[in-house]
Amino acid sequence: MHIIWMLACSAAPPALSAGAAPGAVTAAPAAPVPARMYEVEKTDEAWRAQLSPESYAILRQKDTEPAFTGRYHDHHADGVYVCAGCGLPLFSSADKFDSGTGWPSYTRPVSMEAVEVDSDLSYGMRRNEAMCRRCGGHLGHVFDDGPAPTGKRWCINSGSLTFQPKPG
Repeated sequence: MHIIWMLACSAAPPALSAGAAPGAVTAAPAAPVPARMYEVEKTDEAWRAQLSPESYAILRQKDTEPAFTGRYHDHHADGVYVCAGCGLPLFSSADKFDSGTGWPSYTRPVSMEAVEVDSDLSYGMRRNEAMCRRCGGHLGHVFDDGPAPTGKRWCINSGSLTFQPKPG
């Protein structure tokens, strides 16, 4: 039994609790994981007051809008798509392409400093989540099946964006 426990656990064995009966073990409290700090930090109430229910669900709860329903999936005006949460410029219309997936797709962000990419293992899949570097808002996902010149498809929820038309 002891060998099985050792093989199944990758952490140190749990510590004895003070006053516990001999042979009883309880896990030591886990160290808190420090939260990632962003330049734009708001309370949940402030995010809810600022964002539409759809944008809140996407940016703050990592939701996904249904395919072909977002306001920018078939949008072709010249300009820049900015984070709906903090206004950071994220994607240029010059890098937008029709992926046929039903979500706005881009070959690259305006700057790699504008986004952060993290591993997303939700729903039994392995994906790369795209987030706004300034506020941490969920934008969508990045895939390796895009066109030249990058070979990337930044598949982004319309609800995470606001469009700013090109002046003139």
